[in-house]
Amino acid sequence: MSRVGKNPVEIPKGVTVTRKGDLLAVKGPKGELKMDVSDLVKVEIEKEQVVVTRSSDAKDKRSMHGTTRAIIQNMVIGVTDGFKKNLELVGVGYRAEMRGRILFLNLGFSHPIALFAPTGIEIAAPTQTTISIAGTDKQLVGQIAAKVRSLRPPEPYKGKGVKYEGEHVRRKAGKTAKA
Repeated sequence: MSRVGKNPVEIPKGVTVTRKGDLLAVKGPKGELKMDVSDLVKVEIEKEQVVVTRSSDAKDKRSMHGTTRAIIQNMVIGVTDGFKKNLELVGVGYRAEMRGRILFLNLGFSHPIALFAPTGIEIAAPTQTTISIAGTDKQLVGQIAAKVRSLRPPEPYKGKGVKYEGEHVRRKAGKTAKA
């Protein structure tokens, strides 16, 4: 039995979970999220919780059991609290600036990079060297943060680049001169 999948998802006050056919909708104070439920698992909405079960121990059903439960849990957390990722820019001249819904990044290239914030995602640049990405969809917040980080990942010699807040960049020793 899946250790993740066997636990029910608690529905907090102010959140409604509905199902029409294969579409599961979670609505809360921060917005609404929807997902298609696989035929491999069964999702039952009870009074204060959502229970995900599977009919057999086939490999494909086992793999979808815990995954479906985790996605539903993330949807409930997203519509109540939301998700947030913070990025730091390390390097001389590396800057971030928001103009409307467009994030402009100077990352040492000959041109600034412009990224448009998709619907459901809030991007902020509280300082020139920090970026905050927030939203209700955990997967989309992580994807946008990874996209920004991939533009200039931190390099191991000086640590310059875009990194997650609290990320440790393993440093390498540079070349040494012959004596």
